[in-house]
Amino acid sequence: MSPTPSPLRGILLMITAVSLFVVMGSLVKAAIRIPPGEAVFFRAFCALPVIVVWLALRGELGVGLRVGNWRGHAVRALAGSTAMGLGFLGLKLIPLPEATAIRFATPILVLVFAALILGERIRLIRISAVVVGLIGVSIVMWPRLSFDAGDLALVGALVTLGSAALAALAQVFLRAMAGTERTTAIVFWFSATASVLSLLTSPFGWVWPQGYEWALMIGAGLIGGLGQILLTSSYRFAEASTLAPFTYVSMIWALIIGYLVFGEVPTAPMLAGAALVIAAGVAIVLRERALGRQLTAEGKVRSLMKGG
Repeated sequence: MSPTPSPLRGILLMITAVSLFVVMGSLVKAAIRIPPGEAVFFRAFCALPVIVVWLALRGELGVGLRVGNWRGHAVRALAGSTAMGLGFLGLKLIPLPEATAIRFATPILVLVFAALILGERIRLIRISAVVVGLIGVSIVMWPRLSFDAGDLALVGALVTLGSAALAALAQVFLRAMAGTERTTAIVFWFSATASVLSLLTSPFGWVWPQGYEWALMIGAGLIGGLGQILLTSSYRFAEASTLAPFTYVSMIWALIIGYLVFGEVPTAPMLAGAALVIAAGVAIVLRERALGRQLTAEGKVRSLMKGG
């Protein structure tokens, strides 16, 4: 039985979820000694108990884990796990707000990859939004591309952009799986697969956590798992087009935590570029909503004509 639509509840769940993801990223950033691949393991493995309890409480522990398209899950998990690892690496090399701003390129790149891979049509308004968004990302990254910037900062910006691109690919793969795979199965098997894939990075310098690092890594996994559950649950109460603009609340938290915890002062290019990326993302959301309403209206007209 589908839950009763409740946009406000969905919005609150979404805001809480993206806020938790910023906290999770902050914990990973604070554990500076922990390699990105090892951080992915903690994030994925420690989230599994939270997800299992959630499925059990919903009565979906059995049916919710059934998979029909193993290949789709594997490809999505590979793209998502790599995106997470690159994102964690970027967090250790550039300021939290800057990394967050670059990652906002993901929904913009989703449109590009959906056109290239799924053959979806992109009309003028969405093309314009994509261009504006990419300009915004370029503005954020521009200081890192100058000769005055250190090599590590440049690497951090580039791997974060790579993370955004792979996250977009993962979302496109999810679109291709829509209607055939349960959301609960996608959430569980992604964490399970990411836990295994991350072990492949162990020969590249994993370290044994010390003291507070255990708390940081386990906390990142538990908080990330809870955030994933809240994110998934938010879509049960409100449409994606309603919720999407509220994902940008994460920028506010990134600015606050970056300044108070890590002493990171936002720069003018970063703020200007982030504003453009957010504006482009909101424009895409509004356009998607308008197209959805148009298709619904056309469907009703065709239904009435057939009935007549």
